[in-house]
Parts: sequence; structure tokens; C-alpha cells
Amino acid sequence: MNIHEYQAKETLKSFGVAIQEGIVAQSPEEAVEAAKKLNEQTGTDWWVIKAQIHAGGRGKGGGVKLAKSLDDVKKIAGDIIGMQLVTPQTSAEGKKVHQVLVAQDVYYPGDSEPEEYYMSVLLNRATGRNMIMYSTEGGMDIEQVAEETPHLIFHEEIDPAVGLQGFQARKIAFNLGLSGQAFKEMVKFVFALYKAYENIDSSLFEINPVLKTSDDKIIAVDSKVTLDDNALYRHKDLAEMRDKREEDATEVEAGEAGLNFVNLDGNVGCMVNGAGLAMATMDIIKLSGGNPANFLDVGGTANAERVEKAFRIILKDENVEAILVNIFGGIVRCDRVAQGVVDAYKNIGDIPVPIIVRLQGTNAEEAKKIIDDSGLKVHSAILLQEAADKVKEVLA
Repeated sequence: MNIHEYQAKETLKSFGVAIQEGIVAQSPEEAVEAAKKLNEQTGTDWWVIKAQIHAGGRGKGGGVKLAKSLDDVKKIAGDIIGMQLVTPQTSAEGKKVHQVLVAQDVYYPGDSEPEEYYMSVLLNRATGRNMIMYSTEGGMDIEQVAEETPHLIFHEEIDPAVGLQGFQARKIAFNLGLSGQAFKEMVKFVFALYKAYENIDSSLFEINPVLKTSDDKIIAVDSKVTLDDNALYRHKDLAEMRDKREEDATEVEAGEAGLNFVNLDGNVGCMVNGAGLAMATMDIIKLSGGNPANFLDVGGTANAERVEKAFRIILKDENVEAILVNIFGGIVRCDRVAQGVVDAYKNIGDIPVPIIVRLQGTNAEEAKKIIDDSGLKVHSAILLQEAADKVKEVLA
């Protein structure tokens, strides 16, 4: 689960990570009040107005701007709230901005020049260990750094038996070229960041940039936090941070119905039980000349109610020209699934696209008979190749 920048920063702050202070606002008027409050708390008289959406690269799309007066705050917040923000990480349509973060200006003049770094904490899948990835080249173009100058990106792997060690935190600070007070602050920052990552069962922290201020403080200026969905039952407070407005509405509806659903951009809807079989089904659709319109796993209890809900969700996509139902009757009998398909079809009424049902496993023959005798516009198949041929036939 993704959370917003302002939520991520508050979470990090609770574990002792120094952050760029900010207040979230839903309107231009709230943004002005937030700016006044920040001025009282931090003394800042410039503010950064940052769009809050679940996507990176907001600055490139015009979603991060500097305000040098309260009038600027009101105007910029008014321009950003309600806009469709398009970034390198959104679709061409972009995402609607519902709120902004009014943050203090931390690039103030001082004894030294501010420096930006990149830091993330994530799982190294190859070794099964957490690692801290960091670079001196912080800022918006870290992807370009990874592509063109990969030697500037460092890794520090954490042994789960002993956790993050002091020498590792000091090595990170040293590789970033820090010394004196800034060195000590970075060591503290790294320890606090890793503690937060472990304690909230996160799957990704990305701080870009980590800033060394002109007075040698180390703070998180931006923050992306992804939480492990499987661990949310242990963190009710974090689960409440979910913003469904940032998610695909159809996927949210499917999730609430207990269906594993991912929207794609093809023309053949899929309804399958089991994630592995779903992936194979998507492959066979592609080989048959179609493109999968979704990934949908109805799970082991493919009863009439779940099948009907799955059909309704698939049919919301106007690009769907056919639906392939591919069920392996291991846990659930095929004849029960077939009856579920027939009942669901009758409950929905007229389904405007052809349906191909492939059932294999316990009582597969009986299931085929139920579908063939139903009198509905449903094509039955037992072999996967047979189902693929029918998909090709109806798309022709």
C-alpha cells in the first residue's frame, strides 16, 4: 500500500527521522493558514507547495512550486489543487490533486552549501536481505544516474541476524563525503530510517532528496513509503492512511469483494482461479491474437455470487470484446462452477460479449454439459488449446 508524502514524513518523524516540516491543506485558504503556522513554528518565510498524489516526478509536471509570500501560497495552492497532474510515473491522463503539502523552505543560506543525496531502503530479492541504497547524486533524476553512471550508486546490505551495524552507518556517511557534525547527523539519520523501515513492515523507503542543510543538519525533504499489504493487520493506524481516490476504482471494488484484480489495456477479459493459472491464461490469450484486459483471480470458492461480481467488474471495461473463464476444479468441483456461470449470466441478463468457459478437473464433463444445455451464448471447452482457438474465433 502506498501512502502520501505528508503521511510518510509524519511516520518517519515518529521514529526520530529529521524531516522537512509541513502541513497538509485541502484548499487555498487552508494552505495560507498552514503557511502562517509554519512561520510561527520554524521561522520560515518561504514555503514549498507540493501536490499530494501517489506518483513521483511531481516537480517535472508542475506539482511542486516555491512560494515567497502568502499571496503566492494562495495562488499556487489554488492552481495545484484540482489540477490533473501528469508526471513520468502517471498515465497520459494524469492524476487529480485533492490536497497539497505546505512545507518549510530548507534551502536557506548558511556556512556551507546545501547538498542533496539519494537514499532508499528495500529488499534485495537476490539475497533475501534488506539493503540501503544511496548516492551522492540526489534530486529528481536518480533514474538517469542509475542508467548512465551506476558506479555513483552504493549498496549496504543488512545481516538480519545482527541488524544495522554502526560501521555500516559510518561507511554510508563517509561514502557521501560528509565530515564533522554532518557526518554524525547522517549516522543518526540512517539508524532512525532503518528502525522505521523495520518497525512498520515497509517494503520500500525512498528519500529523494536527503538534504544536508547549510548548517549541517540532515533531513528528509521528500519521502516515498510503500507498506507490505500482508502486514497491515499489525498496523491498524497505517491501514487507515489508505487513500482510495489514488487507486483504480474498479480494483478497489474488486478488492472489497475479495477478488484479486488488476486492470490492463487489452480486449479479452479473464476470470481464473489461481494466480499462476491466470498468468498462463494471459499468455494463451496473447498467443491467440488477443490482449488480456485484466488479471482476475476469483480464488478457490468460485460460486455464483463471486462469478457474477467478477463478470460485472470485467464488463465495466468498454474495451472487452470477449471473456475467457478458465477454472481448474481442484478445490471446487467444475459442475458447481458451471452452474455458477449459468446463474450469474441469468442474473446479469444480456451479456453483450461472447463468453468462453474452460473447465478442467473434477466433474469437467458434467460441467461442459451444464453449459452446453443452458441455451446461453456461452462456449464451453475442456482443453486450454480448445479455449484459445475459440478466443481466436470470436475475435476474428
